[in-house]
Amino acid sequence: MIGHTKYNRTKFFLAIGIIGLLAVLIGFSTTFIIPLGKGEFKAPLVIYVHGIFAFCWVFLFFIQSLLVQNNDIKKHRLLGFFGVLIAIGVTVTLVPVGLYQVEKELLQGLGPTAISSIVGTVSSAILFISLVLGGILKRHNPSTHKRLMLLATIVLLWPAWFRFRHLFPFIPHPEIWFAIVLADSLIVVSIIWDKITYGKFNPVLLYVGLLIIIEHSFEAYMFDNSAWRELANKIYELLT
Repeated sequence: MIGHTKYNRTKFFLAIGIIGLLAVLIGFSTTFIIPLGKGEFKAPLVIYVHGIFAFCWVFLFFIQSLLVQNNDIKKHRLLGFFGVLIAIGVTVTLVPVGLYQVEKELLQGLGPTAISSIVGTVSSAILFISLVLGGILKRHNPSTHKRLMLLATIVLLWPAWFRFRHLFPFIPHPEIWFAIVLADSLIVVSIIWDKITYGKFNPVLLYVGLLIIIEHSFEAYMFDNSAWRELANKIYELLT
């Protein structure tokens, strides 16, 4: 009975891994995967490298969840070393990807609004690697470790969820419905799952998860106002 309960608990993280893979494949289907297959997608090498790193992280989360479910802890720990390298790759390439996006939108005539996006790119990189590092430091505490890695994966999935706006262009305010409601719904579901499964809220998932939701909401609210543009210009000048 105890083993069966543990099995059911680990299935949740496996389910999140599957959802994450689907989000990436569906979200980037119209802007990257399909155009790439048709030979119509052109971008600097760093875009492809970042895409590989990001997909590898989501896939690794799925595999790691599967290994834990099968109680193969030895392989789980071994793959964890590769996870560190992948996380570094994701973070390092995220900034040049953001700069490329800024340059692309400047050429499209978006002006200062294009530069404003660099703030979100940098904050996402910091948030992601901070959660990963926290998960590494807490690797001997499985309960905290897996929840920090879960949150890191959810943060990384944000661009995929936001690209769902291309599939549903008729939905207004995509910066709210896709970038916050849809993207952060996995955090809310995870918090509720903890409560139902264990009879209490996990403090790491609850408080860190809520902070992520607040941070995303704050970015959406502040985006492109005068203070935001000033900060964005300073970051952009620093990075270029």
